[in-house]
Amino acid sequence: MPRISRKGESMPQSPIRKLVPYAEMAYKQGKTVYHLNIGQPDIKTPEVALDAVKINSLDILAYTRSEGSDEYRQKIADYYSKHQIQVNKEDIIVTTGGSEALLFAFGSVMDTDDEIIIPEPFYANYNGFSTASGVNIVPVISKIEDNFALPPIEEFEKLITPKTKAILICNPGNPTGYLYSKEEIKKLAQIVKKHDLFLIADEVYREFAYDGVIHYSIMQEEGLDEHAIMIDSVSKRYSMCGARIGCLVSKNKTVISTALKFAQARLSPPTLAQIASEAALQTPQSYFDNVISEYVERRNILISELEKIEGVKVAKPKGAFYCIVELPVKNSDNFAQWLLESFDVDGETVMVAPAAGFYSSPNVGLNQIRIAYVLQKDSLIKAVNILKEALKVYKD
Repeated sequence: MPRISRKGESMPQSPIRKLVPYAEMAYKQGKTVYHLNIGQPDIKTPEVALDAVKINSLDILAYTRSEGSDEYRQKIADYYSKHQIQVNKEDIIVTTGGSEALLFAFGSVMDTDDEIIIPEPFYANYNGFSTASGVNIVPVISKIEDNFALPPIEEFEKLITPKTKAILICNPGNPTGYLYSKEEIKKLAQIVKKHDLFLIADEVYREFAYDGVIHYSIMQEEGLDEHAIMIDSVSKRYSMCGARIGCLVSKNKTVISTALKFAQARLSPPTLAQIASEAALQTPQSYFDNVISEYVERRNILISELEKIEGVKVAKPKGAFYCIVELPVKNSDNFAQWLLESFDVDGETVMVAPAAGFYSSPNVGLNQIRIAYVLQKDSLIKAVNILKEALKVYKD
């Protein structure tokens, strides 16, 4: 049998999806499974976006431009302007989800065996993107004791080598829910300018900022035009994960012209999804106000219930809709599988995401899980109660 590539062999499994077969088995056994493992919002997609597809009168579902339609990119630029981000449509490439935008960014600014520094824990697919691009992740560890705040800049400086090309952050963070402050962004801006690096910011959760804190984008930072690359997506903002529309944004003309070559190689982003995403930009502020209010309530309930469990430690998220939870277990992979295979409370169990997959450092986060609070409040309470009862009887 011909052998697959070493790259393929080394591609990591998703810690979010690898337990799906066990969940399916639980369903076959008649169990109810509360999904705390995946960031699929249960908030309804804005009707204006769905209607744009339903009532569309296209005769031909044709290609759009590789960088996305002019009309849509202009409206994205107008949207950013309302958030104090001044860019032109020429600074934007529409992508097939934020994932493709990240792949384009990696391919545009890094060569094989180059290095990218990322505070961990981080979005698990960064591991996959780096493997696919032949790039090495150099982690700088943030700690649950510090609520996963930005590690000291000195820790970044220690890791910079001639192969370092970029620093990547997720703001607000998946899986931590941490929201970087303006001061932290300025510290990162200083270091990338000092060492002539790119600063890539995954800002897909921009709207999800809590407790009166305002999100500060790297695109707002003066003097960073040649260094800043922003990644964005409609997936979470409008509860449109299935649309698979994102974008790469940079004022660096060379970055954009290079990323466009990758975009041309895949021809164009999906036409109908762009139509839906363009219409979604008409969503009124009241939609976001209601969504934020709902997630704050969910967060507060979740944290309050988790803090009642003996031996559990949890960081309080400032944004997004995730949190990292430290459990009194040795291996959360085994615990998560056991929950689905062998445990239930009155026919109900939970599915969580083991957090080790959100690190690139070996043997870190083994006793942690990520929880996505994308369920209704009563379901969250039930799910945490199941976790509490499970921890009473679980044996490593």
